[in-house]
Amino acid sequence: MGFKCGIVGLPNVGKSTLFNALTQTAAAQAANYPFCTIEPNVGDVAVPDSRLDALSAIAGSKEIIPTRLTFVDIAGLVRGASKGEGLGNQFLANIRECDAIAHVVRCYEDPDITHVEGKIDPVADIETIETELMLADLESLEKRIIPIEKKAKGQDKEAKELFDLMSRALVLLRDGKPARLVELKSGERRAFEMLGLLTSKPVLYVCNVEEGAADKGNAFSEKVFARAKEEGARAVVVSAKIESEIAVLSIEEQKEYLEAIGLSEPGLNRVIREGYALLGLITYFTVGPKEARAWTIETGTKAPAAAGVIHTDFEKGFIRAETIAYADYVANKGEAGAREAGKFRLEGKEYVVADGDVLHFRFAN
Repeated sequence: MGFKCGIVGLPNVGKSTLFNALTQTAAAQAANYPFCTIEPNVGDVAVPDSRLDALSAIAGSKEIIPTRLTFVDIAGLVRGASKGEGLGNQFLANIRECDAIAHVVRCYEDPDITHVEGKIDPVADIETIETELMLADLESLEKRIIPIEKKAKGQDKEAKELFDLMSRALVLLRDGKPARLVELKSGERRAFEMLGLLTSKPVLYVCNVEEGAADKGNAFSEKVFARAKEEGARAVVVSAKIESEIAVLSIEEQKEYLEAIGLSEPGLNRVIREGYALLGLITYFTVGPKEARAWTIETGTKAPAAAGVIHTDFEKGFIRAETIAYADYVANKGEAGAREAGKFRLEGKEYVVADGDVLHFRFAN
């Protein structure tokens, strides 16, 4: 199950610096974790999760395999991208292929690095990109809705429902609001996603700040966080300069460096975790002497579908899931202790897997 988070931003905001730090981090992880760079602008990174280390230590697992998230470094945007300016067409096509957007926003002053708009204004930067995406969505919907409207007038029930959905999206876009604000009716989610609207994708604002503000941010990032709160998006603070410097260090060297500047962990860890949460994803674990492994599922996934992430045969022949909550597994020092404490459960086909569940699936061949 692959999930892609596209990194976007205006030129000179630190977008590619962050992506390079991410891929350098992933390359450093390769000694312990599976890693691949699919293309020069695509990289898979392990999702940091201390729970996996704790489970591995208890079970004496020989190998640790974290779950992963794919980041895509998307061509820089310029004003007019919706009309093909710069690498506009490539930019828009790449976003359509992603599940979410990590929007890097410049939140620092530096006279040596010019800003494409001539001033530091993160909210204005956000609006520039949002406007280009809305214009592209508007043009796309206005073209596609015409034949749908004709079918809807011909008493085509499916066309009527789609026309209603597209009309509601158009009302928002014409009012300068992103499509993700559409209030969906029951059963409309799939059809809405099929529209492929750029502004329907969830957004994480990545505030690129100066080194001294890497912990708590600054006045610029505060404005971005306020904006994110207004629109139901997420935001995180990171210093691309720091991340690029520590990405090439060993884990121990990173700890020493971060401690010296008063940080508890790399900012990229927060970016990865926030991107993961943004997509509505959770993690469950399988644990044993051979390996401790994290698996990605969407929130609300039932046990059979969760088993299918490991292998389709597990879902087809699903019987039940042996389940221990993470906290219970740790508190009772493993499966045997959890069984003795009455914390071991057998769950059936209707069980909705919880984040952190330690699972073992029983299935019929």
